[in-house]
Amino acid sequence: MSQNILSGRTCLVTGASSGIGRASALALGAAGARVAVNHFNDRDAAEEVVASIRSGGGEAFAHEADVGDEEQVKGMFAKMVDKFGRLDALINNAGIQKDADLIDMTFEDWEAVIRTNLQGGFLCAREAARHFCERARSENSGQDRSPKGNMIFVGSVHGVIPWAGHVNYAASKGGLSMLMKSIAQELGPERVRVNEIAPGAIQTDINRDVWEDDQERQKLLKKIPYGRLGTPDDVARAIVWLVSDESDYVHGHTLCIGGGMMLYPGFREAG
Repeated sequence: MSQNILSGRTCLVTGASSGIGRASALALGAAGARVAVNHFNDRDAAEEVVASIRSGGGEAFAHEADVGDEEQVKGMFAKMVDKFGRLDALINNAGIQKDADLIDMTFEDWEAVIRTNLQGGFLCAREAARHFCERARSENSGQDRSPKGNMIFVGSVHGVIPWAGHVNYAASKGGLSMLMKSIAQELGPERVRVNEIAPGAIQTDINRDVWEDDQERQKLLKKIPYGRLGTPDDVARAIVWLVSDESDYVHGHTLCIGGGMMLYPGFREAG
């Protein structure tokens, strides 16, 4: 892809101060997009992302908002439009984990994960859709079939693969996947593209205790046919492609980036 493939585009990345969100914001900025860097209570890290994008000649700003809070989400989108005049792509990435066995999981930990991962995905998608559809209707000449918006949900392979000990996370990602598909069905006629990235085992802070422990790392690698862990950049490159016009006919699709985790590698020898 060319360096400025997203020149003139504006993108909002939620949860962009670390991990996949950070890598995605940087990659979008490097591809020429103007980027709003959402964070929650991590301003220094978010400002580092902004500074990096600006040092490469791009435009970016940081905005703190809890994606699970309706009014804060509305305020974030208003700020986006005020700063950049429009929104072209939403990268719905913000997510958390609070793991426990079912019988030990508190309602507070269940609710917190659903609130951020699924409710946050809904609230951000709804505000983006309102912006995209308003633009589509105001620009519609009857023959205009140009793209009016783009949404990318960052889900997980555990939207499909059950995950004992993580029922809140798996439920949130399974719900997010069906949310994406239903929105894609609804908004396709408005020329709004909607897709999902489903990462597998990606080296981020959220699972550092696994990939930094050699024994745990080796156990995890047995679940990955391709034989390596993923990096945030593996996901970010796919997000840039999905935002670009090079993927214009991709809609309502879940792209798994997990080195083959969805192949159920345990059956390779015991099938």
